[in-house]
Amino acid sequence: MTSARTPGDNCLQGKTCVVLGGGSSAPGWSIGKAICMAYARAGAKVAVIDIAADAATATVELIRAEGGSAIALSGDVTSMTEMQVMLDSAVAAFGSLDVLHNNIGIGKSGASALTSSDDWRRILDANLLSLHVATQCALPAMQAAHGGVILSTSSVASQRYVGVPHLAYAASKAAGNHFCRMAAVEYARFNIRFNAIVVGLMDTPRIRHTMQHAYGSDETQMIAQRNAQVPLGFMGDAWDVANAAVFLASDRARYITGIELPVDGGFCATSSAYLAADTHPG
Repeated sequence: MTSARTPGDNCLQGKTCVVLGGGSSAPGWSIGKAICMAYARAGAKVAVIDIAADAATATVELIRAEGGSAIALSGDVTSMTEMQVMLDSAVAAFGSLDVLHNNIGIGKSGASALTSSDDWRRILDANLLSLHVATQCALPAMQAAHGGVILSTSSVASQRYVGVPHLAYAASKAAGNHFCRMAAVEYARFNIRFNAIVVGLMDTPRIRHTMQHAYGSDETQMIAQRNAQVPLGFMGDAWDVANAAVFLASDRARYITGIELPVDGGFCATSSAYLAADTHPG
């Protein structure tokens, strides 16, 4: 069942959007899957890239079921050669490359002392090297077209401690934020905009399937605890991120570059004392 909480005004009509990490590792609406669907509903043609070919295909099938245009691609997003082949395939299918969205995000929760050197390399390669590789491959086409948009899905963990140790993930996302700031200035003269979406505590399939152990509680308690950390009183969902992505990808955001847009229910505005509270004050 799809969500109606996505734009339907064709603000991305005629655009080609490439989404890295556009599948879902579990049933339900992941952030990547929702981003792809939102882009399609806004009129874009979407190239869905995921390391799991079946996950990319599943997203494409949902888009096509609504009459949208999409293709599924799979490969190593840290390989310059494989990334170039995938982007070339998207351009061959749709005729342009207007939006590149890096939605890759892996991590290892738990005590930082237990994060090995191999963990660091694996996490930084996936979360940060992929952003560099995809950007390098996309820039020539965007420069030739005199413009484009490159977005990165980041996290509130890039800016503050979120309640569970997640060091390598947090560090990689913080570096990704600065990558976008630096690249935004460097490539502004080509009308290529870079922005990061700072995602807060979300209720997604991945959270329900992989993060429960980090809270040391059952799923119901974990959800309640995460809701209580957010000033609005509830976690967001994938569509909250997807709608922000559509805005930043569209010409409505033509004068916005080099920012980190929080989609977090006020989480980053809170104090550490608030995070530690079991319930909302008052």
